[in-house]
Amino acid sequence: MSRFKKTGEKETPELNMGSMSDIIFMFLFFFMVITTMREATLKVHFNPPKATEIQKLEKKSLVANIYVGAPISKNENTLPPGEVSVQLNDQTIKAEELVADVRDFIGTEKESRDAIDRDKLTFSLKVDKEVQMRYVNTIKQELRKNNALKINYAAGKRETAK
Repeated sequence: MSRFKKTGEKETPELNMGSMSDIIFMFLFFFMVITTMREATLKVHFNPPKATEIQKLEKKSLVANIYVGAPISKNENTLPPGEVSVQLNDQTIKAEELVADVRDFIGTEKESRDAIDRDKLTFSLKVDKEVQMRYVNTIKQELRKNNALKINYAAGKRETAK
């Protein structure tokens, strides 16, 4: 006579869902940390010039973008009426306020960084290839006056002939 009875029915144990929520929140936190959001919505057409020697910026969090190009919308501020628009962060600026707004933009970008990162801050000029250089020179002079000497020019990759 045996003490244990064998029955034909075996029950499957329930799945412990307590650790499942921990795993889901861990994945959610991981993706929130590694994802970078686009900071600016483009309001200018940007068709970069092509270049053969291109280097990628290593730390994009230390880059402040200045876009110069033709306005996408007719309601945007332009330098000569309807021709060229300069975008700093999410807003386009007026022609008469170009120098002052660029100066304020530089100050704001430097203040938003740590003291260690201020010297590493790079200003990236994303200029349409059809824009006249006089607008770019005005921006560059203002960058130079405000001791923002690390400047990057955005370019697309040119296919080399083989």
